[in-house]
Amino acid sequence: METAEIRRRFLSHFENAGHTVVPSAPLLFDDPNLLFVNAGMVPFKPYFLGQETPPFERATSVQKCVRTLDIEEVGKTTRHGTFFQMNGNFSFGDYFKEGAITHAWELITGSVDDGGLGFDPEKIWVTVLHTDTESREIWRRVAGLPDERIQNRGLLDNYWHMGVPGPGGPCSEIYVDRGPEYGPDGGPEADEDRFLEIWNLVFMQEEITNVVAKDQFDVVGPLPHQNIDTGMGLERVAYLLQGKENLYEIDEVYPVIAKAAELSGRAYGADHGDDVRFRVIADHVRSGLMLIGDGVTPGNESRGYVLRRLLRRAVRSMRLLGYEDPALPQLLPVSMERMKASYPELETDFARISQIAYAEEEAFRQTLGKGTQIFDVAAGETKQSGGTVLSGDQAFQLHDTYGFPIDLTLEMAQEQGLEVDQEGFRALMAEQRNRAKADAKAKKGVHADTTVYRETIDAFGPTDWVAYTNLITESKVLALLSGGASVPVLSEGQVGEVVLDRTGFYAESGGQNADAGTLRWDGGQAEVLDVQRPIRGLVVHQVRIQSGELTAGAALSAEVDHEWRLGARQAHSGTHVVHAALREVLGPTALQSGSYNRPGYLRLDFGWGGALDPEQLHQVEHVSNRALREDLQVSQHFMTLPEAKEFGALALFGENYGEEVRVIEIGGPWSRELCGGTHVERSSQIGTVVLTSDSSVGAGNRRVEALVGIEGFEYLARERDLVQQLTEVLKTKPADVPARVQDLVSRLKATEKELEKLRTAELQGAAGDLAQAAEDVDGVAFVGHRAEGVGGGDVRQLALDIRGRLTDRPAVVVVIGTAGDKPSAVVALNPAAIDRGLSAQQLVATVGERIGGRGGGKADVAQGGGTDLGGIDPAFAAVREALRG
Repeated sequence: METAEIRRRFLSHFENAGHTVVPSAPLLFDDPNLLFVNAGMVPFKPYFLGQETPPFERATSVQKCVRTLDIEEVGKTTRHGTFFQMNGNFSFGDYFKEGAITHAWELITGSVDDGGLGFDPEKIWVTVLHTDTESREIWRRVAGLPDERIQNRGLLDNYWHMGVPGPGGPCSEIYVDRGPEYGPDGGPEADEDRFLEIWNLVFMQEEITNVVAKDQFDVVGPLPHQNIDTGMGLERVAYLLQGKENLYEIDEVYPVIAKAAELSGRAYGADHGDDVRFRVIADHVRSGLMLIGDGVTPGNESRGYVLRRLLRRAVRSMRLLGYEDPALPQLLPVSMERMKASYPELETDFARISQIAYAEEEAFRQTLGKGTQIFDVAAGETKQSGGTVLSGDQAFQLHDTYGFPIDLTLEMAQEQGLEVDQEGFRALMAEQRNRAKADAKAKKGVHADTTVYRETIDAFGPTDWVAYTNLITESKVLALLSGGASVPVLSEGQVGEVVLDRTGFYAESGGQNADAGTLRWDGGQAEVLDVQRPIRGLVVHQVRIQSGELTAGAALSAEVDHEWRLGARQAHSGTHVVHAALREVLGPTALQSGSYNRPGYLRLDFGWGGALDPEQLHQVEHVSNRALREDLQVSQHFMTLPEAKEFGALALFGENYGEEVRVIEIGGPWSRELCGGTHVERSSQIGTVVLTSDSSVGAGNRRVEALVGIEGFEYLARERDLVQQLTEVLKTKPADVPARVQDLVSRLKATEKELEKLRTAELQGAAGDLAQAAEDVDGVAFVGHRAEGVGGGDVRQLALDIRGRLTDRPAVVVVIGTAGDKPSAVVALNPAAIDRGLSAQQLVATVGERIGGRGGGKADVAQGGGTDLGGIDPAFAAVREALRG
């Protein structure tokens, strides 16, 4: 049974049982506790916590998930994968334990002809929390399971939570006995390879906090309702029903392995080491496909770093299999073809996805080239010093700074007859992981305490938010907050948070900055500094009390700054206009991946492989301003998400949308986007669009910045003034300024070349004089010269020139330049000096000690730098002493 068919049967089973089918949320989800959605219940978390009222009593979904804690284990076991799909059914205060157990049993043991999965009831085992006698009794009664196939387990195994404060509860897990060839008898307690878990039924009934470990937490109290949250691993069920050994061999994953085997010329199943690499490739290619599909782009931080690591591990594994050519163009389309049955948008968006992935592979190939050079230097230094072990420090730098995989470092070290301090490397990696965990824990801690906001919304209900229609509202203060607690009053000079019953202030979201403005009441006023939605439905104003005191229950006027809002509307509508212009000029793959706008300014990130040339930038700006001149109607429509997609509206990456969405149109189908921001009424009100920059923000991703409205006109006025000043200075017409400047640059370059010739001639003359003046130090011709204002290559050239003139005896030349007020030294020896046992590398170290620096090189020529000009003469003296010794 194909994976897509198992998915279809699961959803159909629960839809027929009265559940609403909910589409998978994007892997990027608005939860600061999570890098990615890692469980099927994540999108339903506000319902379980009682923060929102669910629009249904029963729901079912197949949720895309990514877990990254076990990346290093991928391919080594049958269970570890980064991307997976979680089938789930959910009840919000409707059915509870008996309903969940009944639905699960009917699906897994139901006949294939009747829409079930057809598992043999005699091979099903279950576990329950050791204190949960109710679930044990239900399994006996509903499924007829004997006591010996219902095993008790502790909190570590049979209590479920997300690892952070939130909902939790006891669970009952369903296992399938794969047979004696997979391990000993005795149920899950005896062996979890033979008895494989396929489904976890969580009886969500309490809220927990102070989460230390899986089995260490505090229970806050019962949730408002008894809920059901279940998770069935789709890939696990697939490999059981398809008769495969592991998740890498199912129909959605194995074709990538087959293609990798074809490309590399190696057979899957012939060698364990190769098999691990094949599985890494298949898993990571699929994960990369799904992450890019949901809007992640490769980068050096957070989600982008995870994606980068996955793609580079896949490419690296192909290289270890002997395939040196670009691999992703061969593998990614194979994965897309298998996944598109369940996620057709992958095929629709494949041009953008592949462009980002292929650019990342190319960047990695260049990184490997740079890293190889760095490795060669490190290996050479290790050998030259007589060592045989590359330090953990160097291996970590290669890994962390240059993205050089440790296994590649090990392989190349072995080729050079070196070892690597793996213990030191692992220690540094552990330090980095611990820092990352501490940072993540700190972020969780910040997010964890939303108690005061939940209490506020429980007491007063959601905020009446009228930002689309009102800039001024007559409002009532529902709550005042300070330091995470409710307070009765905020006094003059104090900064705190204000919750109003009604507000027209826009809360920061969708890339748009929060509104600025003022709260006024009888006897005082406050400046609004920020506006946020800490939990859904609640708008919170951060304010500074400018005069008077503000008390809970007070009536006030909440006034949005009109000029601020006008600029914000221009910028947000301008973002939509630039986005549409980019797609018109560059093509449909130039899709927005992020944005930020504030009054007068916009920034838009979009998928694209290279820099825009001046003509493309001009075209984008022209198309944008043409849209403004055409005075296009800007309109809004409210509809369901499926209706919006049918309507042709673009949903932006990383955004989470509810059941009803708002579509903003500019000029009808020319620009249709899902958006919650504030907008102008007609495009001409944007004023102007002035593109100011185009830059890279990672492989396959570009960023354009622009000014709009009065800020755009002021920018153009400054440009005009600059041109006017240049025309006056250059005594030419504005149109002739570029040619005049180019002429001046050409003349300057020619002058610099003449000066270089003169300086070279001067140095050559000096070299002859210095060589003739060489002093004899114990039979060695020694020249120590301070070259005022000389630096870089000139210091080296002068030292070599002097050495070349001293051929009749051993010679040591030390030239120290002073350019930039920092000493730069070159030590040059002729062959006779080397035969005498002298070394430029040793002498430059002597120089470096005196000038506050260090250096390196070879026996004949070495160079270095420092910070102390006062050490130059002592350096010459130290070299003389070394020659006498």
